Amino acid sequence: MTIRALLFDVDGTLAETEELHRGAFNTAFMERGLGWKWDRDLYRDLLRITGGRERILEYARRVGAHVDAVAIHRRKTEIYNERIQAGSITLRPGVAALIDHARGNDLALAIATTTSRPNVTALLEATLGPGSSGWFASIRTGEDVEAKKPDPEVYRLVLADLGLEAGECLAFEDSRNGLLAAKEVGLRTVVTPSIYSADDDFGGADLLLDTVEDLLNDRDFLQSGSDKIVLSGSRW
Repeated sequence: MTIRALLFDVDGTLAETEELHRGAFNTAFMERGLGWKWDRDLYRDLLRITGGRERILEYARRVGAHVDAVAIHRRKTEIYNERIQAGSITLRPGVAALIDHARGNDLALAIATTTSRPNVTALLEATLGPGSSGWFASIRTGEDVEAKKPDPEVYRLVLADLGLEAGECLAFEDSRNGLLAAKEVGLRTVVTPSIYSADDDFGGADLLLDTVEDLLNDRDFLQSGSDKIVLSGSRW
């Protein structure tokens, strides 16, 4: 079936944002005098839990603390967005070119993420330019769902927004939880592991690549089992 839309996760997929998130969490913790500091190993473990507020609650549970997770997460988001706007991040290789191709070839673009809407907007505007959020026919975030990935709710919402079947869309993810969510609704999925998810189990992915730049460099767009993935519009 011809692909008519590209569906993107955000953190780790569009950009390697997790180090920026980790730093923003630690700054928010410091401002509140908590004495918490998440190093890379701890943060990698916490990333198994989707959602920043949920990670704060889980860590508080581990250390036996009672905190206002909503307020901490709100401040963390402010810090993260300030750093994004200061130019602290770039898109992963090939992402901008893939988005440009989609826009020039009648492919719809969509976002399906567990992060917050302000985080999505800040990243898109800082890396793709003012107004770039409007390029996406659907943007669904963790604020739109009751259950986050690996629950597929966010993908179901995006498909409903687009009015497309799963077979008409191609998802891009970087984590096992994201892959599981995408496959649950029948999406063909390209996985480009991030620095924090490189050791995840990506069994079931239709394509496993270092970056989407590898995809752009393969003008036959590879094979997925016996069904060739074909994009609408011109060939690569």
